[in-house]
Amino acid sequence: MNTSVINQAYLKNLKIAYSARNVTLESVATLLHGDDVIPNSGDIVLARVTKIGEQSDLELANGRRSVLFVDDEIIVCYGHCHAADQFEAQVPTDLESCDLVATGGIASLINHRHAHAKPPTTLQPIGLLADSDHRRLNLKDTTLPKVVSLFSRPYTVAVVGTSMQAGNTTVAANMIRGLTNAGYTVGAAKITGTASGSDTWLMIDAGARLALDMTDAGFPSTYLASPEQVDGIVETLMTHLCVARVDAIVIEVGDGLFQRETAALLDSKTFVKTVDGIILAAADAMSAVCGVESLARKKLPIIALGGHLIDSPLAAMETVNAIGLPLLDRAALGSSDIVNTLQIPLQENIDHIQAAS
Repeated sequence: MNTSVINQAYLKNLKIAYSARNVTLESVATLLHGDDVIPNSGDIVLARVTKIGEQSDLELANGRRSVLFVDDEIIVCYGHCHAADQFEAQVPTDLESCDLVATGGIASLINHRHAHAKPPTTLQPIGLLADSDHRRLNLKDTTLPKVVSLFSRPYTVAVVGTSMQAGNTTVAANMIRGLTNAGYTVGAAKITGTASGSDTWLMIDAGARLALDMTDAGFPSTYLASPEQVDGIVETLMTHLCVARVDAIVIEVGDGLFQRETAALLDSKTFVKTVDGIILAAADAMSAVCGVESLARKKLPIIALGGHLIDSPLAAMETVNAIGLPLLDRAALGSSDIVNTLQIPLQENIDHIQAAS
């Protein structure tokens, strides 16, 4: 393993990705490089852009999207990625050329690419960021501290999609907006998927007091994470949202019902005890019906439907006729009446009920 000293002033002039936003750059003193350096998921890497492809910009730690140019030097995070509409990729076993697989700043090596996705933006890793003791920096170093909430868990809605691009992020954001319009303080989290600043920033724009994702629990993505690790992410994020004393929580479950980590989460006792209601986002009537049946077999509390199927009035009517659950469009989700439609109690009412019992 080779090491080299890195200058702090140099670091501050680099493009730092969303995925690495929680890393304390002041602790960086050296770079690790050489043929014997094997990266791990979560390692922070300095890399040079060598070719612009599908990901032509980068979500920065400060919230801005930066256009990428060849020879840009960027700080991103190694991680696995499962995006059915783009790439499946895994962390490589060396510091050779790799791919930028997500605009949130994920470096990986593509195994599979969707037929309609462009070739990826390619990176040449320069080295892993390390401290003065040559200890590599990893997202796990930035995990939120363990805390114990003395408060009861507020009413929690989970938004689950039948597949990627079913509209779950939009449903979650509009749900947050509706609760905010009703006077609730809202906490939000994306608990599975891949680091994406645009998702958490949208939650904040919609009115969330606090929005977290898996990076706050030390993971660049949940792809290839064990069920126990995903449960740990849920528990960490939920505890911090409870400590924030919000009136309601909205969590987004990334990817689709059949994606490996999502499927395992939906079978988890941790998930069951975490949510009070599920809104299923679907792209069409058939996927909505199949999704409801799948969740019903797991005895999960489905309370409503949403997603891109609402864009088609005919598909919406077919769905309502087939299922009978409320179908909520953006206006309904974003209205203050959503608390009455879904009978969502205020946190203070939950506390009073529990105190009385």
